[in-house]
Amino acid sequence: MEDQELQQWIEQISLASFGRPFVHKARFNRRLRSTGGRYFTKSHDIEISWMQWETFGRDEIEKIIKHELCHYHLHILKRGYQHKDHDFKTLLAQVGGTRFCRSLPRPPQKQAFKYRLECVNCKTEYFRKRKMDVRKYACGNCKGKLKSYTLDLQPPS
Repeated sequence: MEDQELQQWIEQISLASFGRPFVHKARFNRRLRSTGGRYFTKSHDIEISWMQWETFGRDEIEKIIKHELCHYHLHILKRGYQHKDHDFKTLLAQVGGTRFCRSLPRPPQKQAFKYRLECVNCKTEYFRKRKMDVRKYACGNCKGKLKSYTLDLQPPS
């Protein structure tokens, strides 16, 4: 789907569900990951997450569009358009929009920790992503000295 098709679709949903036209710009944003869409109060434009479209398809995007159109129409009418406002919650329920978008699947993470610190006295282990100067720190349990190991390498026996 292209931006022009999205524009037409949003205009259709606006007339069908809200009885009012959408006269501003709509577009996909390929960088949106944690949100399904955005409404801009200054320009009145709407952006929809391309990742949501690819992952969940037409039905989920329609709910997101209705959500953003609630912000749009309420803001134009100078009524409560924020998530916390009663007007917003009521209109969202009437048109069948979603309050929250679905979470995108996350790619598998690499190894979380790169370094392992071990207390020389009590053998308590600490895991770290970044290298740190063990001379500046001591064990939290016994105040003993720490020894650092890279997790790719095994500690010497």
